[in-house]
Amino acid sequence: MTQGISRRARWVAGGALLACVAAATPAAAAATPTVGCTSAKAGLADKLKKDITAALANRKGTIAVGLYDRSTKTTCTLRSSTAYDSASVVKVTVLATLLWDAQKTGRALTSREKSLATAMITKSDNTATSTLWKQLGVTKVKGFLGKAGMTQTKPGANGYWGLTQITVTDEQKLMNLLTARNTVLTDDSRWYVRKLMGDVISSQRWGTPYGAPSDVLVHVKNGWLQRSTHGWRVHSVGTFKGGGHDYVMTVLTHGNSTMNYGITTIQGVAKVIHKDLAAS
Repeated sequence: MTQGISRRARWVAGGALLACVAAATPAAAAATPTVGCTSAKAGLADKLKKDITAALANRKGTIAVGLYDRSTKTTCTLRSSTAYDSASVVKVTVLATLLWDAQKTGRALTSREKSLATAMITKSDNTATSTLWKQLGVTKVKGFLGKAGMTQTKPGANGYWGLTQITVTDEQKLMNLLTARNTVLTDDSRWYVRKLMGDVISSQRWGTPYGAPSDVLVHVKNGWLQRSTHGWRVHSVGTFKGGGHDYVMTVLTHGNSTMNYGITTIQGVAKVIHKDLAAS
């Protein structure tokens, strides 16, 4: 959900300095970035590269893609370090920070925190997010980012969490933290984040889950935000397990004319990724 749509003038003004940080492909770039894939499975990398590239052909906007499948050791990337205004996908980072901070003192989340976290993830509630962001403070968010190795993520200033700068590289690191044992988040913490991402309301389950086989377990968080520069930002991050695969996906976009245009772009990419993995 876009943060503070009804307060857009103040919201955008407050983030004006950050807006210029959002990266786009430099005008003087020698060549348009291309999709790169590697895989331990014969033929899969070439298939994915071809199909993702075809899905993005003739799509306007600046699109970044990340895929990692543990089962076939497959990785695909496009514009992995290009920065985008996070919109609501940062809410997964907020929840991960809350759990990481609670772990340090061995405490469980309070009923109030659980209620706020549930609203933040399953309904993309902005008020709940602002409450938790304020409670944590940017210092704790930065602390979590440091532990998670998310060095390219820059928290939004002055309470504007939706202007946090994110990249495919860091969102993929976060999705991987949620899906494999690690020293940053406990098994219980990882399960809790995935549970809420699995309970996202139906109207917000678009994006990376599109085209996922019925036997694949899906967890998703999306974000969308319109601003005067770069049009609509539309993003989707997800984790997927089943059918012999265990994979995470991130698609970040801006420069979309409408929210639906961005959704269509993301879903075009997701559809071919799910299809190619299912066939491998």
